[in-house]
Amino acid sequence: MRTTPHNSPSARRRWRRTVSAVTATAALLLTGLTTAAHAQAADAGTSKVTWARSCALPRHKDEMACNALRVTGGRTAFQQQHGISAQAAEASSPSGYGPSDLRSAYGLTSAATTNGSGRTIAIVDAYDDPNAESDLAAYRSHYGLPACTTANGCFKKVSQTGSATALPTADSGWAGEISLDLDMASAICPNCHITLVEAKSASMANLGTAVNEAVALGAKYVSNSYGGGESSSDASYDSAYFNHPGVAITVSAGDGGYGAEYPAASRYVTAVGGTALTASSTTRGWTETVWRTSSTEGTGSGCSAYDTKPSWQTDTGCSRRMIADVSAVADPATGVSVYDTYGADGQGWATYGGTSASAPIIASVYALAGTPSTGSYPAAFPYANTTALNDVTSGSNGSCTTSYFCTARTGYDGPTGLGTPKGLGAFTG
Repeated sequence: MRTTPHNSPSARRRWRRTVSAVTATAALLLTGLTTAAHAQAADAGTSKVTWARSCALPRHKDEMACNALRVTGGRTAFQQQHGISAQAAEASSPSGYGPSDLRSAYGLTSAATTNGSGRTIAIVDAYDDPNAESDLAAYRSHYGLPACTTANGCFKKVSQTGSATALPTADSGWAGEISLDLDMASAICPNCHITLVEAKSASMANLGTAVNEAVALGAKYVSNSYGGGESSSDASYDSAYFNHPGVAITVSAGDGGYGAEYPAASRYVTAVGGTALTASSTTRGWTETVWRTSSTEGTGSGCSAYDTKPSWQTDTGCSRRMIADVSAVADPATGVSVYDTYGADGQGWATYGGTSASAPIIASVYALAGTPSTGSYPAAFPYANTTALNDVTSGSNGSCTTSYFCTARTGYDGPTGLGTPKGLGAFTG
């Protein structure tokens, strides 16, 4: 069984902001980050929701962690909206947003019904989830989505080498991440096929190999819900694993508040930030702010220390790659329903947050929008269609010297990028 390291605020800051990955690894070991994680609680004034990280923090250079947060207590926005008490939340029933909520919030209700047939979304994660297909079936059945199974050709699970039988070692934390990713792809694009590609470990080399395998298998939309500290190796990783013209590759911006992560910093991917999403009386019916729960928990953002700025990104405060490009719901207090039964954390229905939710949501929006044009870099599409996004203009994910790196504003900002989907217009090209 996996042991999750202690997730103290000082440890998170060391992991996210240390330039030297070797130094960061030593700091993690010295501060005892091999002990059990404790759930993080919201700052005063926000919903009293607690959660735990699904995956261990990195212990080695160029190792990645999943960006999934599993709610362990409190009352979510979904429960408040529907008058459900926290005590009534059980593993036998959903306690977070479902497909109809997400489609309503992002203007996708009609497209989700008619689009996606024949398109494949790839989910790239580390380790094996033995219950992936059966848990996916339970989620889709509950919400009345069409079956997606190996037998009907909709679902496929393979290793990073493409084997359907020689799969990696199982891991309960990454199994929760896998369930989250599969369920979000299903919620947004129920007519799409799904290929789950499981890397044999959480190293960037193995996860990158899994990305290449996903593309080789024909996926035009690839979701990556993991990240780690930047390093001088990132430029080589860019060319080895993420330079796939004509493929929409999304990556989580991170869950540790202000600070840049890789591979979200890759110039070839769509970096996806996180918001807090709540129902409202507005014409849209929903409002969003930057997700920030505490000084060390919230959506990632920042100016890359290594990666070259892509030509379509025109903000002037950062001379290199800026994170993020777009965003979607990630706050655990306004989290999404997930069905997971593997391991100690897999007790049935749970609510998850983190930018591990927003990355597969955006990958699936790309899938609804259609096949990217040959030779294109889909990360550029939103920059050419900014009016087809909900501009998020309030909230912050920390402190920074250049305001828009960590604070929402009209137009582009780091935490939410250009905004959240308002239909498909910003994701075509």
